[in-house]
Amino acid sequence: MRDIGLLIISLGIILIGAEAFTNGIEWLGRRLKLGAGAVGSIFAAVGTALPETMVPIMAILGGGVGPEGAEIGIGAILGAPFMLATVAFFITGVAALFFRRRNVPLRLDAKVVRHDLKFFLIVYSLAILASFLPTQTLKNGAAMTLVTAYVIYVYQTIRDCKDGCQHEELAPLYMDRSSGNPSMSMILLQITLALIAIVFGADRFVNAVQPIAVAVGIPVFVLALIITPIATELPEKFNSVLWIRKGKDTLAMGNLTGAMVFQSSVIPAIGIALTPWKLDALALWSALLALGAAIIPYISLSRKGAIYPTTLLIGGAFYLLFIMTVIRFAIH
Repeated sequence: MRDIGLLIISLGIILIGAEAFTNGIEWLGRRLKLGAGAVGSIFAAVGTALPETMVPIMAILGGGVGPEGAEIGIGAILGAPFMLATVAFFITGVAALFFRRRNVPLRLDAKVVRHDLKFFLIVYSLAILASFLPTQTLKNGAAMTLVTAYVIYVYQTIRDCKDGCQHEELAPLYMDRSSGNPSMSMILLQITLALIAIVFGADRFVNAVQPIAVAVGIPVFVLALIITPIATELPEKFNSVLWIRKGKDTLAMGNLTGAMVFQSSVIPAIGIALTPWKLDALALWSALLALGAAIIPYISLSRKGAIYPTTLLIGGAFYLLFIMTVIRFAIH
């Protein structure tokens, strides 16, 4: 019970820190005069991904969790793309059906969303294939390729949104709510304090996961893959539900696909460089399911130029398939 309590408290700290970080990073983007597209696909994506980034780093580098550290780290790394392509897509599809009462195509900028999905499919496939490389030198090369690919993505996004992109309405900076134009020093102070909170919460989270997994009798990899992204990132992705309700479908999908690009490039690069990166059967299965769930809306965009809510619902079936696999694995 003590470990469960520590897990809940640490997740709470991570969520509070992530919320403050995202708020601060959005204001930083505003002060740097970046458009809404760049802020959403890059700055906000990095902000919501930060907890998933810190959990594997603390697990891999921390000395207190023993050999399970790499398993926790890999589980957290693979869990975010898996959750986004399955559960988050499913929730977005349900929201579209609920608010519109019929299965009509989402009102998307098809080019933007298709570009993100294509980028995800390519770089995440490379991250998976890196598991089969024979030497660490080759794996380090793959990690550098992933980081370089994300830099190219950032450049393209900023370039495409440099002119003519409007800013979205932002909530007041939490540490300076009275100001409609907070100073750069206050923005940076909030970002720094939020980062400290996330690092602290991630460290406590890692130390709580291992004993709970042992008590329940499931691999720590599975617990980290399922719990970490759902608890730390999925709440942020409910922004997509609000945007669907307001008819801002490109923002809703871009909120997911922009995060998927970051989660499939930079964060796997960390795991490839800092762990042996040998994915077992369950890890490979979760990664393949994530790719499968993402390729369906990509094909729909490529062939029909549109995504239907029912197309996104298929992601829920992929998630259910993985849970059934885990249950069967636990029974045997």
